[in-house]
Amino acid sequence: MGTHVHVRRCDLAIVGSGGAGFAAAIAARRAGLKVVMVERGVVGGTCVNTGCVPSKALLAAANARRQALDGRFAGVATQAGAVDFGEVIEAKRTLVERMRTQKYAEVAAGYGWEILGGTARFAGQATTPVLEVTLAEGGSARIEADHYLVATGSAPWAPPIDGLAEAGYLTSTSAMELTILPDSLLVLGGNAVGLEQAQMFAELGVEVTILEALDRLAPFEEPEISRAITDALAGEGIGVITGAKVISVGRDADGYRLRGERGLELGAAQLLVATGRRPVTGGLGLEAVGVQLDDRGGIGVDQHLQTTNPRIWAAGDVAGAPQYVYFAAAQGAVMVDNAFDQAGRTIDEALVPRVTFTSPAIAAVGLTEAQADARAQGQPGLACECRVLPLAQVPRALVNRDTRGVIKLVAERVSGRVRGVHVVADGAGELIQAAVYALACGMTTDRMAESWSPFLTMTEGLRLAALSFTRDVSKLSCCAS
Repeated sequence: MGTHVHVRRCDLAIVGSGGAGFAAAIAARRAGLKVVMVERGVVGGTCVNTGCVPSKALLAAANARRQALDGRFAGVATQAGAVDFGEVIEAKRTLVERMRTQKYAEVAAGYGWEILGGTARFAGQATTPVLEVTLAEGGSARIEADHYLVATGSAPWAPPIDGLAEAGYLTSTSAMELTILPDSLLVLGGNAVGLEQAQMFAELGVEVTILEALDRLAPFEEPEISRAITDALAGEGIGVITGAKVISVGRDADGYRLRGERGLELGAAQLLVATGRRPVTGGLGLEAVGVQLDDRGGIGVDQHLQTTNPRIWAAGDVAGAPQYVYFAAAQGAVMVDNAFDQAGRTIDEALVPRVTFTSPAIAAVGLTEAQADARAQGQPGLACECRVLPLAQVPRALVNRDTRGVIKLVAERVSGRVRGVHVVADGAGELIQAAVYALACGMTTDRMAESWSPFLTMTEGLRLAALSFTRDVSKLSCCAS
């Protein structure tokens, strides 16, 4: 006697319960469509469980300790005691569980769609795909839908270094589950995740060294941004080694031993690998139903988020999108309109901001100088001009006793239209929103320089940076224009 397979019929079946999946489900339910979602792990995806929420919670705790120790204000004695990392992690876990319940489980229940816990795999023919689900609670289910969305996200990836797999290592996920702080930590990778985690552990009292294979930290940001964040981290005692090509990794009772080119040898109690992420598509059976994958396992989609199977769509990290949960969510909502209303909607990535939550933070929107130069090839009218304002010229930074950072504006030389804003500053994540509005409205450097800005705010730095295209701001009084 065979096992009974329960068949579920719906308008939209979603694999994955992160930002893209939830946004799609909400949009579909608002349109009166029936939705079934499959999640093989914990509801909520990377952001709330192992990414944005827990990492920023730990960074906030670590930064509070750093501020208690830095003694930047004369006459104000500061001190910090020992860190109970187990308690810090437990507080993080409590926050994650609360947000997962309030912003995911209760939201799904409120909109009324079903979430199946289990592992999904596509089956059937390319013209009539179905999802076969092995349920976590036992048994199986079959989902037949008009359209399918794959929103399975990405997972930490490690490079093929000799001995690394055998030695084992921390990822950005497992590092946030430690309950005891290591004495020392090596971090492979100097991009956003590596920088955030390196600083978090360092500010909690761990001896940290960052190794970046390319020639600078934050290698995809502007060179001035890289220099500013390198100086800030080095000022906190964090070791920085760039151009670091690791050859082998070993582990013994004393910890990890790394060997690299040019005689590089380092040791530490723990090793964190933060060298990027890869799409999660293994075991989904996508190719069997005509969905084309790229050489990294990601799903190829057109500008409308449709795969090579017209009934299967993909959004978020798994489809090669910028790895920001807000971008994934926007794609999820767009996918529903395109699949069910043939809306033909696309998403313009030109004004998507990004933030790295170090202290000071890194934030950017729009074109880099190199991108602007490339765009101007053959079009002299689009040639760019840039200005870099040190934070020492921003009164808010002086009052804060923290002038670590810069503001860089990229603008068209002829029209003056601002095309890119790049910042290292305390509060850069908030400041960059003003830059998004400025770019969206097509503001010029003259218009930005003439706009009102409250004195002693960090956003005043945008006005001063714009003013620096025509004036020497170091010769201005505090409020002069």
